[in-house]
Amino acid sequence: MTGKRITVTDFAKMKAEGKRITVLTAYDALTAMLLDEAGIDMILVGDSLGNVFQGRDTTLPVTLDNMIYHGEIVSRAAKHAFVTVDMPFMSFQVSVEEAVRNAGEIMKKTGCHAVKLEGGKVSARQIEGIVTAGIPVMGHVGLTPQSIHVFGGYGVRGKHNPEAVIDDALAVQAAGAFAIVLEKMPRSLSKQITEKLDIPTIGIGAGNGCDGQVLVTEDLLGLFSKFKPSFARRYANLADTISAAFKNYIDDTRDGSFPDESESYD
Repeated sequence: MTGKRITVTDFAKMKAEGKRITVLTAYDALTAMLLDEAGIDMILVGDSLGNVFQGRDTTLPVTLDNMIYHGEIVSRAAKHAFVTVDMPFMSFQVSVEEAVRNAGEIMKKTGCHAVKLEGGKVSARQIEGIVTAGIPVMGHVGLTPQSIHVFGGYGVRGKHNPEAVIDDALAVQAAGAFAIVLEKMPRSLSKQITEKLDIPTIGIGAGNGCDGQVLVTEDLLGLFSKFKPSFARRYANLADTISAAFKNYIDDTRDGSFPDESESYD
């Protein structure tokens, strides 16, 4: 992919012009390069790496060092896409000062272009502090996986208290975020929030009324078979393809047909 690097002002312009924003996750250089070459607008280095990359049941064990490690790899590989790195659990909740310090560490050590943190009104002070320090912030309301034990599950948010989700989104905007993720909520609610906000909304399990969409890349590719969210369209089923390739390699090695003469040196 050629052309200038996408910036926060581009996202604002895309919302104004009605151009949908595309976002996918990456945790490694190869995936980041492929996404970049395909023309993705934003690459999110999500704390979903806890589930997808580390094999954990939740995102809670993911550390700041984990995010910095993967964020630096992805940022170095992406030449066009805007790279956003998640702030993991307990890296911003304790205080504004700690949130600013940790966001700064992510920016300095990864070379990314923004951080993302979960929470609405409860995170507004942290968002404002980080933005004041000169660091772009993407918000995240609705289903917030870092608070999964408070919610007691991964159910749809905002069915019974839509006003609370709207207030959270407005608080994130007022705090200075340049965009906001709306996760797992009724499509009518996400559409309402999108129309109320001046900043772009990025949906995941929130219908098509948002200004853009984000998915976990491994879900899109059919690689992550442990959990298949109903909102994640599979554009490929690579788990079966890869599994078959592994089995073929094992069979060919065991029966002596690999390597053959063309794959050997004289």
